[in-house]
Amino acid sequence: MKVKVGINGYGTIGKRVAWAVNRQEDMEIAGVTKTRPSYEASTAIREGCPLYAAHAEDVDNFEKAGTKVQGTLDDLLKKVDVIVDCTPGGTGAKNKELYDKAGVRSIYQGGEEHTLAGISFNALANYQEAWGASSARVVSCNTTGLVRTLFPLQQAFGIQKVFASLIRRGADPADKKGAALNAIEPSLKLPTHHGPDVRTVMHGLDIQTMAVVTPTTLMHLHCIVVDLKKEVSEKEVLDVWSRSPRLQLVSGKDGIKNTGQIMELAKDLHRVRGDMMEIAVWKDGVKTIGSTLYYYQAVHQESDVVPENVDCIRAMMKLERDNLASIERTDKAIGLR
Repeated sequence: MKVKVGINGYGTIGKRVAWAVNRQEDMEIAGVTKTRPSYEASTAIREGCPLYAAHAEDVDNFEKAGTKVQGTLDDLLKKVDVIVDCTPGGTGAKNKELYDKAGVRSIYQGGEEHTLAGISFNALANYQEAWGASSARVVSCNTTGLVRTLFPLQQAFGIQKVFASLIRRGADPADKKGAALNAIEPSLKLPTHHGPDVRTVMHGLDIQTMAVVTPTTLMHLHCIVVDLKKEVSEKEVLDVWSRSPRLQLVSGKDGIKNTGQIMELAKDLHRVRGDMMEIAVWKDGVKTIGSTLYYYQAVHQESDVVPENVDCIRAMMKLERDNLASIERTDKAIGLR
């Protein structure tokens, strides 16, 4: 029997998680929710995802638009083993009581606080913490990106401390609200929340972060300095990353010098929606001086957490004990290397 998965919020992340879940052999989408009869609601139906209204008061709007719904979120919760909450940040906290009352396991996204579930998840770093859990939180796109490259370094060489500057995209491509068109805005509350968020997964890591928001929509860019516990060469670092899952090594020498070209690469790789779910690291932007490592990486904020949600389902539902086996199963099903 496949695990029945519900998606509350079929938006930027929700529709991608639904797509990924439906390509796994051990789970399937039982239904998704929307608050209004938008084009995404129609897309869900075309994709074969049973559509539900997020709230009872939304049903009339769907009926007036001629969009058929199977019921409400309350009805969906009766049909699922686990619900993946992909609602806007802060909304998941309001939904948890509903999920708990229905006796359904729940997964939240990085816009929620760590304390909501008590477990923050990354498949490579702490898969076992979510084993059989009733709820968990998949960390944000930026935190996922940082953990994907830092955890292998910690395992291979040990880490003394980390400093990262995050150049953040101002809005997703489809958004009409976000950063100013001609301004760069620093986060004035320092250090930023990203360091503590990494520590919810990599417990005890000494990491500090700063961030600025820029008028771009494609990706985030991280500038990272790591003090390792031993002297290493660039080749040793790249060898570690080349064996790590969900990383894409790119090179300026091959003509990939910016985030736009990384997204073009994703299209050339025939990725669905042009998504780059891996973290892109410039291999010719890696430099070591003694035990200090410098590097750049790019994060596709719309998609990098998608495979993490799949693995989180697998851990919570006890479908696969080994994290690397789960990662391999997930990635093969959705076409990652």
